[in-house]
Amino acid sequence: MNRFKIRLPVLATQVAIAGLVAGPLSGCGVGQVAQTAAQEPAVNGNRLTISKVDLRDIRIQAAQTGDFVQPGKAVELVLVAINQSPDVADRLVGISSDIGNVAVSGDPRLPAGGMLFVGTPDGPKVAPGPAEASGAAKATVTLTKPITNGLTYNFTFNFEKAGQGSVTVPISAGLAPVQEPANHS
Repeated sequence: MNRFKIRLPVLATQVAIAGLVAGPLSGCGVGQVAQTAAQEPAVNGNRLTISKVDLRDIRIQAAQTGDFVQPGKAVELVLVAINQSPDVADRLVGISSDIGNVAVSGDPRLPAGGMLFVGTPDGPKVAPGPAEASGAAKATVTLTKPITNGLTYNFTFNFEKAGQGSVTVPISAGLAPVQEPANHS
């Protein structure tokens, strides 16, 4: 007697059942979007797109030692502008806010296909990519109203060719720890 002949029909039946079960189960995820497909980058600031100019990681960089950062204090606005146009250069012509006057200094040009770094973010001080494809400027906000962590503040960015766009901007304390005053009891 051959043992293989006895098991062959049982094996064929098991394979057929597995095929019937696997067919419907393999289509369970069809048409669904993975959770990681729309994930936002883990950065401190907000983002905005104006025509072909993307503004990323927009934030106010200020060390807050009390309940509020008080009017009269100067804080830095930090962001990266990316020009998605391969052949049209642009220029940041101004920034305005309802919390204070914004002074832009340095070179606000945004090369075609390049980047403009506004402010000095914490971390590496070297811009990614070729130096000729990146510009650097500084935006200082002289506060006319008190600001605090946990809230966002309105800023409007105006570019020569891309136009104007508004976004709410959070405060980022930066990487340096805040020194607490010594308590002598």
